[in-house]
Amino acid sequence: MSALWSVGAGLLLLLLWVRHRGLEAVLVHHRWVFVCFFLLPLSILFDIYYQLRAWAVWRLHSAPRQHAQRVRHIQEQVREWKKEGSKRYMCTGRPGWLTVSLRVGKYKKTHKNIMINLMDVLEVDSERQVVRVEPLVSMGQLTAYLNPMGWTIPVVPELDDLTVGGLIMGTGIESSSHIYGLFQHTCVAYELVLADGSLVRCSPTENSDLFYAVPWSCGTLGFLVAAEIKMIPAKKYVKIHYEPVRGLQKICEKFTEESKRKENSFVEGLMYSLDEAVIMTGVLTDEAEQSKINRIGNYYKPWFFKHVEKYLKADRTGVEYIPSRHYYHRHTRSIFWELQDIIPFGNNPVFRYLFGWMVPPKISLLKLTQGEAIRKLYEQHHVVQDMLVPMKSLEKSIQTFHVDLNVYPIWLCPFILPNNPGMVHPKGNEAELYVDIGAYGEPKSKQFEARASMRQMEKFVRSVHGFQMLYADCYMTREEFWDMFDGSLYHKLREQMNCKDAFPEVYDKICKAARH
Repeated sequence: MSALWSVGAGLLLLLLWVRHRGLEAVLVHHRWVFVCFFLLPLSILFDIYYQLRAWAVWRLHSAPRQHAQRVRHIQEQVREWKKEGSKRYMCTGRPGWLTVSLRVGKYKKTHKNIMINLMDVLEVDSERQVVRVEPLVSMGQLTAYLNPMGWTIPVVPELDDLTVGGLIMGTGIESSSHIYGLFQHTCVAYELVLADGSLVRCSPTENSDLFYAVPWSCGTLGFLVAAEIKMIPAKKYVKIHYEPVRGLQKICEKFTEESKRKENSFVEGLMYSLDEAVIMTGVLTDEAEQSKINRIGNYYKPWFFKHVEKYLKADRTGVEYIPSRHYYHRHTRSIFWELQDIIPFGNNPVFRYLFGWMVPPKISLLKLTQGEAIRKLYEQHHVVQDMLVPMKSLEKSIQTFHVDLNVYPIWLCPFILPNNPGMVHPKGNEAELYVDIGAYGEPKSKQFEARASMRQMEKFVRSVHGFQMLYADCYMTREEFWDMFDGSLYHKLREQMNCKDAFPEVYDKICKAARH
């Protein structure tokens, strides 16, 4: 009883303090208070709900039976929109705050919302080595489902809450992408409801133009209702080798060299300054030295990027065995390194042992509760950007990031880009090795100004025939956007499938210059 009185008294004092300071002041200057006391417990409840739902669906085997019914409901909504005169564009009815993208999309308020409740794994075909899933299946959900069966997917983008639909309609990457390409390149078929309400399946051999045009289209060609993704055998551990490297030229040379080695199952780099980095390579294995197993995903463990930094500070190499699922989601607990700006003491051992089991807060809840003041603060003094550039331009690209942003750590992730049709492909006629340069945090560059600095970055990326991930703030004009991306197939299909009255153009949906 005394413990309850203590908790009650603490909460009362907290509420009085919030009232005294003002809610907005607390949310802006002491956001950790709100996150720790409200968002973390709420995130746990979210996780419990979705896990119980997934378990119930699995036990009842209801997903395949209900899938066809749900798809028919989506078709009915589209046909109803046509009967109403097609007066407004359509979009998914999923609230904007539920997406992982930090962009605030206001189009949900003006477009016709089509409700799409598709969040289940439909079928695991071991013979074809393909898993068929609905678009709202998350990476955390999918790996938890497949791993006990001895399977995984070739590219598992980092964060648990990233969905299959978002990774197809946008894009996704992982440290295995130097072998398998982007997330879209591991997909073998899509099923979509089109603007006329019809259901269409597309693959490299069936409706192939649509298959190659769907990635990066951000839901502006149709509504994704299912996807088939390749599977590969899962192994118990990732044997990971840490190597600190100093000097920008040496960093780029080492990273390029390891990225070209197909015997590496995984390649990743973390840059802690312009001339200091740790290059990590990993291989899948079922055997491990017990003394070197590191279950980095356990709630009390140090955040992964802080753990990696120890090898740089000690100036030593190292080898560890990380359980595969822990490795796939190694950056989840700290949201890469974004959580250190929200909970500055989040990696403190005391906090990790007492409250680490609740981390991280849901990105969707962070978005929902950030308020206008925090949103503007983030927009002007914070960057979350992924730029995809040819590996041959890596050194020049890092120098540009340093001058224009000066944000560290920087994430380096290599990927092979096939010469397929669609919005994103190499400039030449052959596949080319690219690298994702991820900058997340507060820029330290003295001349940083959000719009001007990002437009300068975008201009540089276009000049090296690179691409900007579309989840982030984009400041390009329409002409600049279609200079970066190949719109030939996309525009052709929008014309053929009568999309122009049904969906906005991708530029109008995602670019700041076009959004109102």
